[in-house]
Amino acid sequence: MISLGVLVSGGGTNLQAILDAIEKEKLDARVRVVVSNKAGAGGLERAARASVPSVVVDHKAHASREAFDHAVVDTLRAHGVEWVVLAGFMRIVTPVLLSAFPMRVVNIHPALLPSFPGVDAQRQAFEHGVRVTGCTVHLVDSGTDTGPILAQRAVPVLEGDDVESLKARILVAEHALLPEVLQWIAEGRVKVDTGAGRARVRVTVGN
Repeated sequence: MISLGVLVSGGGTNLQAILDAIEKEKLDARVRVVVSNKAGAGGLERAARASVPSVVVDHKAHASREAFDHAVVDTLRAHGVEWVVLAGFMRIVTPVLLSAFPMRVVNIHPALLPSFPGVDAQRQAFEHGVRVTGCTVHLVDSGTDTGPILAQRAVPVLEGDDVESLKARILVAEHALLPEVLQWIAEGRVKVDTGAGRARVRVTVGN
């Protein structure tokens, strides 16, 4: 079993996917704490309904991104977190967090990286005119969505799609893929080699 800390800023639907997978015994993990930078985040309500501890760390109360991340790290460590999941967390993380959990910070991104990194990736893909997009689960490094890729799932862009319908279908794929990859981590199938100055990841899937 792995101990997770989940960081949210909004509605927390990916958090809910994690909690549901745990309840259905498809994910051998425990969410030790949910941390939000916004007091009104819907993810906090989801945590409360699941009897998961939650903490608000207001980024506006800290003088810098680094100071904010120090407070987040202190909270995660106080709850015994081993792996950190960014589930709709709308803050750029700093080396303070990344060094506290080296190659143990997981993000879900709504595009097939390395295409369309950064914000509003679904709109980027739609306006670019691609016929296939999707989502990516990756480890977080100091770049913008540049960390080692763990898994991807394709989502076709359909005739008649608009940005909102595409976002909704990508989100369904996210909800399936993120718990699946976290289970790989729980089973020890994700190996990270940080030699030669660059992290390389080996993922073993299947029996």
